[in-house]
Amino acid sequence: MKLHFDVSACVRAKSKLSGCTKCMDICPDSIRFQDNLPTFKTATGVEAAACVGVCPTEAFALSDFSTTEFFFTFLESKVRLISPKINIPCISVLSVEHLISLALASEETITLDLSAYDEDSLLFDHLEETIEEANFVLSSFSDKRLETNLDSDAMERVEQSDEEAETIEPSRRSFLGNASLKGVIKQKKAFDEAVDADELQHFDIDSSVIAKIKDKQLPNKRKILFTTLKRAGIPDVFEVLPEEDVSFVSQKYVDESCTNCQICYRICPTGALSSNGKFSLIHFDAMLCVKCRLCHDACEPDAIHLQKGFEIREFFEPTQRTLATFSVKRCNECGNYFTYTGGEQTCPRCAVEEEEAMFLHENAKKMKSEE
Repeated sequence: MKLHFDVSACVRAKSKLSGCTKCMDICPDSIRFQDNLPTFKTATGVEAAACVGVCPTEAFALSDFSTTEFFFTFLESKVRLISPKINIPCISVLSVEHLISLALASEETITLDLSAYDEDSLLFDHLEETIEEANFVLSSFSDKRLETNLDSDAMERVEQSDEEAETIEPSRRSFLGNASLKGVIKQKKAFDEAVDADELQHFDIDSSVIAKIKDKQLPNKRKILFTTLKRAGIPDVFEVLPEEDVSFVSQKYVDESCTNCQICYRICPTGALSSNGKFSLIHFDAMLCVKCRLCHDACEPDAIHLQKGFEIREFFEPTQRTLATFSVKRCNECGNYFTYTGGEQTCPRCAVEEEEAMFLHENAKKMKSEE
């Protein structure tokens, strides 16, 4: 089972300004950065499984395993224990969103087996934090929660049927939009096996990758969360959770320093930030946000900020909010729309061209007078 990486889905491929280091932070022995992109040895496998779970845009995956398929096959099984000894390569491949969705979709309490992990390791701490966050979010609107198990002897009492290995039905794939990664994995398998296991893989951004980068894609784990939340029932009271305690979604606001440069909604990987045809406003959909912070990293005036609290209401009544509006007019020179802040009705590009033309004209006059 090997680690695979989709360059086009990585936020660091969308902008060199991205400060996302989640994959390297959780897998410091396996992941490093080269030319601003993650890189790892060809033989890297389950030891780097945690980067699959923490990646906000699902750029990482393990061969022969899909978290989306696991979600459905696990719920179909009678077993309510998630363990690397029976049904998953490593629990760390599951994100907070996956855990919340599994808890909501299961009628019985789900237990996560941590007995196989070293309690003094970075991975164990990460698993505990992930489970704790999932339970914290669940407690704000549901009585469901996840349990953990550290008793290795309990595993002897667990049996798993062969039926659990069956793949999900095509009808389930439809609502996720071809969620399985197996097609991609099979295409890359022949190449991966031909490369020496210790060779460091290098990922480039070519024309085909650039085309994919422009697409707005919502991760499958967010689609699953959408689906399970619809069945959870609307709570009587909507709580507000501290921003720092929720790692996978956010609410934002834009201050007056925003110049409407358009970079934030152009590079947003999911379309959480958007505008209209005239680029006269900035919209934000909290439930499309994966908290990758790319918009924050790329904003030159640092005008985008996180709200101090996340409103649980967004889970059940998602709202597209307008963060900023701008006065937009057509340029008298080129006819294109631009953000008008007063003075002559000329867009910045035409203004620069006019300044350059004036400079060249004055320079030509000066040279002629010196002849």
